Amino acid sequence: MLRGELKHRISLPIHPMPGSSIDNLPPETPVPELDVQLSVNEPLLSDSQLKECNLMNITMESLYSPPDSWLPTGQQYMYTATLPMPLNAERENTVVFAGGTMRPGVDKEVPNKQKKWAMPGNAQGNAVYIHDNVLSTDSIEEEDGDFKGKEDREHRIVAEQDKGRVTWNIDRRCFLDPAATSSFQDKIAKTRYWPIEITRTGVPTGGKGGKGGKVCEDEGLSFHGVCYVNLAPLLYPGVKRIRGAYKVVGFNEQELQEKVFVSLKNIPSLASCGTLADEAIRIANGILSRSSSSPFPKPTGKKDDMKGKEAKKGPTQPKASDSASEADGPVVNVEGQQYVEAQSYILLEICLHRPLVPKRLPEDLAKKVREYIPPRPAFPKRTDGAQRAVNDFHNQVGVVANLILDEYRDLFAEELKEDLSSNDSTEERCFMRKKLIYHLNTSGRYFAFKEQLKHSVVKIVREKYLKTTSFANKDELQAFLSELYVYLVDQMHVGLNNVFSLQDQAPIPAPLTDSAQLKHFAREAEVNENFEMAAKYYQERIARDNSDPDHWFDYGTFCLYINDLTKAEECFRECVSIDQRHLHGLILCGVVCTMQDKNEAAETFFEAATCFEPNSLLAWTMQGLFYDGINNEIGTEMAMMEANKLNQEQATSASIAKREQENLAKERSVLSQPDQDTNINEETTDDLPNMEMTSKANCGVSLNTIACAEGSMAGEQAAVVKTTTPTSAAGSEAGKRSLKDHRNSVAGRTKSGSCEVEPPREPTPVPSQTIFMQIIDFLLEVKAMPFTERALSKHLIDPLGGPSALYHVCLSQLMLQKHLMEDAEVSLKEALQFDHQNPDAWAIMGHVKYLLGDTDSARHCYERTLAFIANASEMHSIYLRLASIYLQLCMFQEAKNTFLMACKRSPSCVSWLGVGIACYRLHELSEAEDALSEANILNNTDPEVWAYLSLVCLRTGRQVEAEQAYKYALKLNLADEDLLKELTDTQEEVGFGNPQL
Repeated sequence: MLRGELKHRISLPIHPMPGSSIDNLPPETPVPELDVQLSVNEPLLSDSQLKECNLMNITMESLYSPPDSWLPTGQQYMYTATLPMPLNAERENTVVFAGGTMRPGVDKEVPNKQKKWAMPGNAQGNAVYIHDNVLSTDSIEEEDGDFKGKEDREHRIVAEQDKGRVTWNIDRRCFLDPAATSSFQDKIAKTRYWPIEITRTGVPTGGKGGKGGKVCEDEGLSFHGVCYVNLAPLLYPGVKRIRGAYKVVGFNEQELQEKVFVSLKNIPSLASCGTLADEAIRIANGILSRSSSSPFPKPTGKKDDMKGKEAKKGPTQPKASDSASEADGPVVNVEGQQYVEAQSYILLEICLHRPLVPKRLPEDLAKKVREYIPPRPAFPKRTDGAQRAVNDFHNQVGVVANLILDEYRDLFAEELKEDLSSNDSTEERCFMRKKLIYHLNTSGRYFAFKEQLKHSVVKIVREKYLKTTSFANKDELQAFLSELYVYLVDQMHVGLNNVFSLQDQAPIPAPLTDSAQLKHFAREAEVNENFEMAAKYYQERIARDNSDPDHWFDYGTFCLYINDLTKAEECFRECVSIDQRHLHGLILCGVVCTMQDKNEAAETFFEAATCFEPNSLLAWTMQGLFYDGINNEIGTEMAMMEANKLNQEQATSASIAKREQENLAKERSVLSQPDQDTNINEETTDDLPNMEMTSKANCGVSLNTIACAEGSMAGEQAAVVKTTTPTSAAGSEAGKRSLKDHRNSVAGRTKSGSCEVEPPREPTPVPSQTIFMQIIDFLLEVKAMPFTERALSKHLIDPLGGPSALYHVCLSQLMLQKHLMEDAEVSLKEALQFDHQNPDAWAIMGHVKYLLGDTDSARHCYERTLAFIANASEMHSIYLRLASIYLQLCMFQEAKNTFLMACKRSPSCVSWLGVGIACYRLHELSEAEDALSEANILNNTDPEVWAYLSLVCLRTGRQVEAEQAYKYALKLNLADEDLLKELTDTQEEVGFGNPQL
């Protein structure tokens, strides 16, 4: 009804009262049911109230691992849990969970346990349970509490299976009006934590609670504890439910005030009691006194209450004489400290009808992205404009002309074979023309051709002359027809010229390089800081295919590297306009918007990335870094939690895959082993059954011993023993596998030969890297420097992170992108202290030395990198720079070999040019020409390639080729003065090569 319904119908089972005739019916007898229907004339809440209010379900399940002093004894206690609930911005109410029951560890929980009503009243038996409402069961990894780490798993298993517990399993339902909802949300945003107090008190024996008298009489409050539930996940967009194990600590009022800012003045009913726990005990007494299902005896009277009052005072209640000492220091909660020592925790679930922070739907996010970046249509729109109509007319004229030409050839096939003299050719042609026209008219072809042209003429009339209505008079019609006729005749000649043009058009050659090669050339020019050439390659990729979003994305990352944010934003927007779900494009749009302080747009892009790719660790981590940059702690916590969850899932999947591969390898090795030697003597063969029986007996004894120690069932034990009675050598292995399958029911281990039982559970895999180091390669690749710096700083403080060789290598790459060479060198020295055999560290150290001009040190670093067995992550630049150093040192053979290694891995114009230069210096002119030709094929606009080609042609005596190559070198603005001087000197030496000489 509170959700806006006018009518609600439900069928409820009828539970028997103790001693009734229904209670003695057989179990297979159908349970009688009662149909209940509720209806109202008008909605209880208006539409506006329905949108703003909320419903909350709080399920208090159990308190596990209680203090050891809580062992079940003859004395009964009342266990109560309570928490404040806001009514509005200033007032709060008390929510109480009463009737907790202490249960020993041997009393196991049944599966699918039903929840109980918070105030059952006179209900008895199964009527205290809520129909069709069972407790939730989540895996530990999916919980939100304090005990969800792998280090807490063992403690939770022991606490929930072997130790005693206090069980409530009570579900409380709260209605939050708009004011309460707003207050609840604001308080979570300010404090994050919500207190839940736990107390143990003696069973009340005084007057009926809630019926009169003092409501807060001292009932011996003891073991006053509190757990601070982190409700921040309820502020995550779209989250309506949290459930987890929350640790219990001793109650300390000062700590409570500092942590959650709870003010007891906001609860009016505490005016006479003073504490939330006292108010909760008063309410709990009233609930239990009115409940017929209470496990405690009914209160008898005030006399007994006053008699036992002093005896029930708990240690946590300070006496009046202690008030002076309280000013000297805080009161120590000795009993509450036992919660910490026992590692007590409660299982709690909170569910909302609708999330406090609504999550934007994928459709809304897609619409928002389209508002920022309109999608580009997949294909250009077809428009029937004037130019298209004229082009269609040209095409139809060409088709009809070819058809008429075919008719002409068929009609005059014999005449065309004879040679016509120049005197009578004109007369013959006129005769043939008249005969052709007559043939077309008599055969009906003329009318067919006219009908074929009619549609294109009509399109010209409508699209070019915009004539779609009838003419007013004949004069206007005649004038229009005259104008149209002149225009059509002119366009007919244009169409005929297009058809009968005999000019040969050279075919466009296919490009020699593909998109991947162009990207490689661009990255190569980028490393060499030839940004103009890099931009040319990126633009050429776009020119070849401007509908590929990756082409725009790569060009955008280059613009981001050279700090051209405007052009980078344009490229990323073009990428997203082509593909609205391009993950990397959405992320980089958010990065650029963040760098331009457009946080609202950036949040939309990051949220769209996580919405379209919810299993992307990159998307969630980037969103977390963005929220961290704008100081959104709730958003940061939410995104990082999702990213860590995905990281753990990847580690688990990798561990399972590795284990399966190992098992498969073991099976293959067993199958591939050669058979045993067949020449075994009979004596040894006869001993094999005895060995098998011995193995069987050992396994049986070990299993019986373990089963007896564990209290296993006799049937299961017999079944296991039965599986360990093989009649061959393979049977022993079958017995081992049977024991392995039953390891979860075995507590200890046995050391009896081959029957050793494995540990009960595989260790939880730990991710090899933090979520920040998982995305660092992507950030370095796209040159998102602010996010790279933030990710590295977060990696340092992560429990799985910290300083390492990989961290310092990544930091040095960031410093290199920022052109901070000294800082990069310091980071590399730190990396080499962690791992002096790291090839990436030595390679980047070589780059730093090379850019600083220290070629000797750079050469040493590069050579050391190549000496390692493992290659660096990027080898091409190492080959190029080391080979260029060899050229400077006139070590031409080493330069040639190194350039050839670069060509073998990833050929480019620069690598082949280096080979050509080295071969030319070694006077290997034929090989030099081949290498320079390869370089020229990959890039025919490099002036240095043309210059060396001219030198080779000069040395080989080819004047024309030498002059042609020289002209291209000058035309392309050869800037190397030394090379130009060498070229001029060689021309003077050989006497040709320069047309100006």
